[in-house]
Amino acid sequence: MVALDLRRLRFLREFEERGTLAAVAAALGYSPSTVSQQLAILEKDAGTPLFEKAGRGVRLNDAGHLLAQHARVLLSAAEAAEADLAALSGDIRGTVRAGGLQSAARRLLVPAVARMMVDHPQVRLEIFELELEQTLPGLRLGAVDLVIGDEYDGHPRPRPAGLRYALLLEEPLKVVLPATHPLARSGGPVAVAMLRSDVWTASAEGTGHHAMVVGTCRTLGGYEPDLRHRSSDANIQLELVRVAAAVALMPALTLPAHDPALAVRDVAEAALRRRLVMVTRDSPPTPALTALLTAVTDQAHKLDQVGSEPGSGTSAGDG
Repeated sequence: MVALDLRRLRFLREFEERGTLAAVAAALGYSPSTVSQQLAILEKDAGTPLFEKAGRGVRLNDAGHLLAQHARVLLSAAEAAEADLAALSGDIRGTVRAGGLQSAARRLLVPAVARMMVDHPQVRLEIFELELEQTLPGLRLGAVDLVIGDEYDGHPRPRPAGLRYALLLEEPLKVVLPATHPLARSGGPVAVAMLRSDVWTASAEGTGHHAMVVGTCRTLGGYEPDLRHRSSDANIQLELVRVAAAVALMPALTLPAHDPALAVRDVAEAALRRRLVMVTRDSPPTPALTALLTAVTDQAHKLDQVGSEPGSGTSAGDG
């Protein structure tokens, strides 16, 4: 057996996690044929078959699973070595890839990038917008370095092994109504139980926000919401409230300042909150990643000091 290439071991690890050549190709930005070629070379270098037929595709055999387990260890060790060498040199440079849901990207990541451009111009930052569920596999596999996600009261998310979670910010959830809604006129808190007959809007099914809205209506109101409209863009949800008479339950950071078409009210039955969390791999961070984590944390503290009530900033978009 010849020396095994770490890059090809990453392909193998991705395949173990994702299960198909097409999924690996999409995650890593290669064509499926390139992924297949690289895994074929790895199989040749290993000196033993790593795959077996499974319908029209392939799956790992026992040797493939064994090598994938070793690949996780080797890739983690290589990542730790790179971090240690970077720390030893004292240079803050390299590439950091960070993602998160829309409001976190706009209110936390973008200001942090602006600060990094001034303080650490040699760091290449790549920012993207995705829901937590979509980014955790890439984070675990090393394709992403930082993810900002959210958790809602009563709806904890799974926390896979090998990841580190840090609380960034807590903010209230608000009932959002059309300004013409009968319950908007009093100006006081609105009971979720009183919105049984309304049409609801929320994020896409499978997201934390969608689960929170449905769960809150069931728990506090005792009903299944008429959830007709789904979008993970808060601006679309807000427009549905404005023009389609929908109602919503949204985090304060996603709300605009002083929109006369909207009535933003506290939840009468309970003080519901969303927590923004910073997720990284449970391994030593590079100096570049450490600098970004500091910038993001400082930005979260600024938002917390200003207050995350509606009107404390511009609108941001996610559910």
